[in-house]
Amino acid sequence: MEYTKENTYRVLRAFNPWWSNGTVNEIFAKGYHRFGYYDAMERLRDTEMKRAVVLLGARRVGKTTIQYQMIDTLLKSGIAPNRIVFFSLDHPILKVAGLSEILELYHENVCAAQDCYYFLDEIQHEKGWENWIKSLHDMQPETRIIATGSASAALNKGASESGVGRFANLKIPTLSFYEYCSLLGINKGISLPTDLRPTSLLSMTRQQQSEVILKISAVQNHLNRYLLIGGFPELAVASNDLRASKTIREDIIDKVLKRDIPEIYEIRNLADLERIFLYICNITSDIVSIESMCKELNGVSRPTAENYLRYLESANLIYISKPVSLGNRTVLKSSPKIYIADSAIRSAVLMDDAVTDPTEMGKIAETTVYKHVYSFFEKQSATVGYYRGGDRNKEIDIVVSTLNGKKFLIEAKYRNQAKLTDNSELAALAADADAAFVMTKRIDDYGIQTTSGGTPILRIPTSVLLYLIGHCEKNGSELF
Repeated sequence: MEYTKENTYRVLRAFNPWWSNGTVNEIFAKGYHRFGYYDAMERLRDTEMKRAVVLLGARRVGKTTIQYQMIDTLLKSGIAPNRIVFFSLDHPILKVAGLSEILELYHENVCAAQDCYYFLDEIQHEKGWENWIKSLHDMQPETRIIATGSASAALNKGASESGVGRFANLKIPTLSFYEYCSLLGINKGISLPTDLRPTSLLSMTRQQQSEVILKISAVQNHLNRYLLIGGFPELAVASNDLRASKTIREDIIDKVLKRDIPEIYEIRNLADLERIFLYICNITSDIVSIESMCKELNGVSRPTAENYLRYLESANLIYISKPVSLGNRTVLKSSPKIYIADSAIRSAVLMDDAVTDPTEMGKIAETTVYKHVYSFFEKQSATVGYYRGGDRNKEIDIVVSTLNGKKFLIEAKYRNQAKLTDNSELAALAADADAAFVMTKRIDDYGIQTTSGGTPILRIPTSVLLYLIGHCEKNGSELF
């Protein structure tokens, strides 16, 4: 389609059918509301702060669906349809037109008033978007803006430089295990106290623990599928896992690695970017030496590798977990642990049968728990990293340090015989933490394990830990 004002306006009307019929197509609004929807609506309804809401996250996590659901809610609450405009800056015609012309057409032809709701999808494609929002926020304070973006670093940079007091960034991760179960309706019969959290199990009797485990065990059989392909809503509800996985693979490789990241960061050497991404898919949850990675990839320089890792993190494709100190013990390694952002990405890219490989499934389980813990605590500005140090140079997989000084330790033991000895670093340092956990594989592997020093460590099945993290998020309670 040729770029003209007429064609631009035609595309704009196609994005906004409610101008004619007053409703959002249920195919777009869908029935299930993710946690991010409720967070976004809360920020939208904040009459005191009135900040622009920016939804950040990887492609296909449901950011656009959340926008449609918000529009649907606004329409049902009585907001005039012509006061709501939605469009994607990823569309080739609109990308050429730019924000100013699009909104000029909107106000000239649809709604002359300025107290409108702007829903802007994939805003990172508009150069200078942060200055535009700043200006709009200052000159039209009654206008509300809800934007989405797939490149967090670029958006966060703009927000920090031009949007202080104007932007509210909201991270939308891939589906949590709790959301996955809710989306598929496999947890309908599970009823838990709203204040139940993982640490609650530490003060329970064995019988009380068993009652909780028994209730959550209903979702245990769904854990393997979730670990492999359940992180993206489209994959979760797909009837053909292979076809859905192929869609994710094409979107991640073709749209993010080959288009989004190169466009934003002006990358020319796409081959090195893809090689580094493939490398991370293979070693997810490992401590990564940048020098060793460069050697294995034959010719990738350290500055290039470090930059590309930052770009992958900004595109919400990986998590970088940094070492943290515990007590008076020094950290011996400064190398980060790197996790793929969702195991569904790894499965889609590598196309291997990880279910038959206990080592790989252990990595995938740890990756998934890290994603859950990081996503939960990111809203609280807590530090989520790992520990490796001391005299024995042993590791604790996940360490949470909250702003009020509390520390929580998690060790991944996703195997049939999840032994934890007093020689482990977790047992040695559990007394210095507010709570310590061992995530196990079997649903019957749970309970209190006491160290030789008398410190209780909670053994908790991975499915139970993941589910309770989502349960806490839903009910707005503390995790630990």
